[in-house]
Amino acid sequence: MMVQSGSRKWMYAIVLLFAYFGNASAPARMIGFDDSPLGTFPRGWTVQMTHTGASPDWQICRDDSAPSSPNVLAQLSADRTAGRFPLAILEDVSLENGRLSVGFKPVSGVIDQAAGIVWRYRDPENYYIARANALENNVVLYKVQNGVRTSIPPKGLPSRSYGVNHVIAKQKWSTLRVDIQDARFTVYLDNERLFEVEDQTFPAPGKVGLWTKADSVIYFDNFSISTSSGDAQRARMRASRQGRNSLTLRAARLISRPFCARSSKVKP
Repeated sequence: MMVQSGSRKWMYAIVLLFAYFGNASAPARMIGFDDSPLGTFPRGWTVQMTHTGASPDWQICRDDSAPSSPNVLAQLSADRTAGRFPLAILEDVSLENGRLSVGFKPVSGVIDQAAGIVWRYRDPENYYIARANALENNVVLYKVQNGVRTSIPPKGLPSRSYGVNHVIAKQKWSTLRVDIQDARFTVYLDNERLFEVEDQTFPAPGKVGLWTKADSVIYFDNFSISTSSGDAQRARMRASRQGRNSLTLRAARLISRPFCARSSKVKP
């Protein structure tokens, strides 16, 4: 006797749907640079700059001390224009809430040795940035609005406070991280929580990227991006609209097929 239960169809359909929609938050996406040839600029990124000065020089370099050696993304231009902010922007991410982190190594710089993470990026004149500076030995969070960079004081400190002081190692790798939740941003260095700020200037999702300043020569590696449940759901919706919803279609076909609660075929 061969028996087929209709309930099994429903169970299989539910498994398929859960596989596509069940996880509320997307797993972290880790971006290394080992697949990009030395001396090139990685695909999927664009070079931008806030203010004027010599053009940024972002390219893939080799550093055997990197967290995921050998390749890193480096900003090599040593132009000393003080208000010049080279940017490397990742084009395929739109993030509102989540977590960003990156490994960075200050290599050189006379005016600055600053490495930063950018989020809710609209254009080269409007975005948030958290940066660590190995010459100033501090970590500061800013907004760049209409090209004007303004520091945002940490919560619990006087309104004129300029980030927090913290030793930033030169010629060594550290990890900068920012947790983003609506208007609240929390900054970490090497998993140590440093401070939290609140600001509502840029509430909408935006691109993410990397930042340096003036003559800072900085190496970056292991750029990690974790999106919140809302961002993950929007990403799934975009994927569905682009036709990548085969699991959902399979489940719908299974559910829509007529079946008997219990059918059997008995051998004579």
